[in-house]
Amino acid sequence: MSQPVYRLDNVIKRYDLREVLHVDALEVHAGEILALVGPSGSGKSTCLRLLNFLEAPTSGTIRFDGRNYGSNGSVPLDVRRRVTTVFQRPLLLNRSVQANVAYGLRLRRAPDTRARVEDALSRVGLLGLARQKGSTLSGGEAQRVALARAMALETDVLLLDEPTANLDPYNVGVIEEIIRELNVERATTMVLVTHNVFQARRLAHRVGLLLDGELVEVADVERFFAAPTDPRTLAFARGEMVY
Repeated sequence: MSQPVYRLDNVIKRYDLREVLHVDALEVHAGEILALVGPSGSGKSTCLRLLNFLEAPTSGTIRFDGRNYGSNGSVPLDVRRRVTTVFQRPLLLNRSVQANVAYGLRLRRAPDTRARVEDALSRVGLLGLARQKGSTLSGGEAQRVALARAMALETDVLLLDEPTANLDPYNVGVIEEIIRELNVERATTMVLVTHNVFQARRLAHRVGLLLDGELVEVADVERFFAAPTDPRTLAFARGEMVY
């Protein structure tokens, strides 16, 4: 078996005295889609922030591509640039759609910027809006621009924080299809945070449940939904858990 892209060991994240995340062990395999599900406030987005090195764990170790990163927060720029995140509420610049997608590439002085921007916009079905201001877009269009911006960077890892929350069924379908294509065509490793168990089942290879900051269980998608080992997982997957 190949070395995991991520391995988390005894990772704890606290804000002041409040513990918001506790992961004894978690691996993210190369080329997989791992979905993290759970109610609001369960630690899902905090976990993504640690995986993107936006924050450091309070204690424990995050191993990325075989190298250890702990609570000192020192992560080289070249490592950070191998990971990108699409957030639930994308922040777009008050510029054209094309300029928004090109922004990260220009910061990195990447070659073939125009071609990569046009390819990304074409993939998300927004090439015709390339010159339109980002501030004029609908919620679904803005989310697709954010996804195109991440795609254009061609990073090894893509982190997705509720990428289809509050979108209409059409845009949900478009974004889910893009996620599938990226994973299959580029073997992009993805961690998807969602409260939607149906979306997790449609997209993920493995699923993990977070409750009150605790990683309860991680299993392949069929076992997670059909035969989980923890009764809390079964209750959540069946929609019996009230929160």
